[in-house]
Amino acid sequence: MNKFLKYIAINFSIISAMIGLNGCTAIMDDEPEPCPSGIEVRFIYDYNLERANAFPAQVECLVLHIYDSEGKHVKTLTENSDILSDEDYRMRINDLPEGEYTLVAYGGTTCEKASITHTNYPVEGQEHYLTDLGMKLNDECLEPGNPAGRLHDHFYGTLNNVIVKVQPNLQKVTVKMMKNTNHFRIILQHLSYEPLDGNDYEFEIVDDNTLFAHNNDLVKNGDVSYSPWGIGSVSTGDHNADNEDETRAAITEVKVAYADLSTSRLMKKNNPKLIVTHKESGTEVINIALNNYLLAMRSDYYDWCGEQEFLDRKSEWPMVFFLDDDRHWNKTYIKVDNWIVRVNEITQ
Repeated sequence: MNKFLKYIAINFSIISAMIGLNGCTAIMDDEPEPCPSGIEVRFIYDYNLERANAFPAQVECLVLHIYDSEGKHVKTLTENSDILSDEDYRMRINDLPEGEYTLVAYGGTTCEKASITHTNYPVEGQEHYLTDLGMKLNDECLEPGNPAGRLHDHFYGTLNNVIVKVQPNLQKVTVKMMKNTNHFRIILQHLSYEPLDGNDYEFEIVDDNTLFAHNNDLVKNGDVSYSPWGIGSVSTGDHNADNEDETRAAITEVKVAYADLSTSRLMKKNNPKLIVTHKESGTEVINIALNNYLLAMRSDYYDWCGEQEFLDRKSEWPMVFFLDDDRHWNKTYIKVDNWIVRVNEITQ
C-alpha cells in the first residue's frame, strides 16, 4: 500500500472509532448532544378480532408500573393527555439503572371516568411488589340506575425480561395490551311483530369478575349483578301484515325492546348468566349460560384463536332474542352479532 492510501486508511479508522464513541452527533460539533439512552416504550392494542392497533383511538389515559428482577416496585409513570391519540406516541424512560425489569401497563384507570381502579397503588419510597398489584371494579358501577354502569374501557398489558444496559443506546420495546371490558346490547323481538318495551323487563348479567390479580387473572370475589345503563324500545321499520292471520290486528311498525349493559372481563373458567324477567308476571323469559352462547359464534372463521382468546379479543356483543305469543323466549335460535346461534347445538 502506498503512503497516501495508508494515510487515508489510518485516518478513516480513527474517524470510525470516534463516531463509535459518539455516534449520535458530528465529531466537529462544539457542544455535542449526548446519545439517547434508556428505553422507549410503545403501547399497542391489536388484541382484537380485527388485529388492528386501536390504542390511539381507545386508550385515553395510561399508567406504567416498573418492577425490578426481584419484583420490587421501582417507578410509576402516567400519561393523561391527548398525546396518547398520536400514532407516534412513545414513553421515554432514561433514568433506570442497569438491570432486568418487568413493565405493567393499565389503560383507563387514571381517567376521570375510570370504572376499574387499583386496589393497592404503588407509591415511590414505600415497599411494594408486583404481586401486590391488583385491580377492582368500582362499587358504584353496580348500582342500578347509576350512569357509572356504562363501564369506562379498561386495558392491561405486561412485558417481562426488559434488559436495561448502561450504554449510549436507546432500546425500543413494545407493550401489547388487551381490553377487560365488554358491552352488550340485548334485543327482544316478538315473532308476531307486536311492540315490546325494555322497561317492561328486568335485565341482568350475573358473574364473579370484579377483582383482578397482578397478572390480570380474575380472583374470586363473589357474584355480582350488572344492570342496564340504557333501556327502552326502538323502531326497526314497517311490517306489512296484510297477508297474515285476519284475527290478528295489522301491525305497521315493529318496535323491539333493548337493554345496554357493560361487564368486566369474561373468562371461560366462570359461568356468567344472562337473566331477563318480565316484571308484571315475574316470569323468567331468559336464563342462559352466557359464555356458551358467546362462544357458539366462534366459527371456523376464527379458528386461529382459542376460546378464551376469543372472549378477550371481542368486546361488543349484540344479542337478539325472539319471543313467542306467550312472551317467552322461542328457543330455536338467537342472533349474536350477525351470526345465527342455534340452541340445539349448545349445551346450556
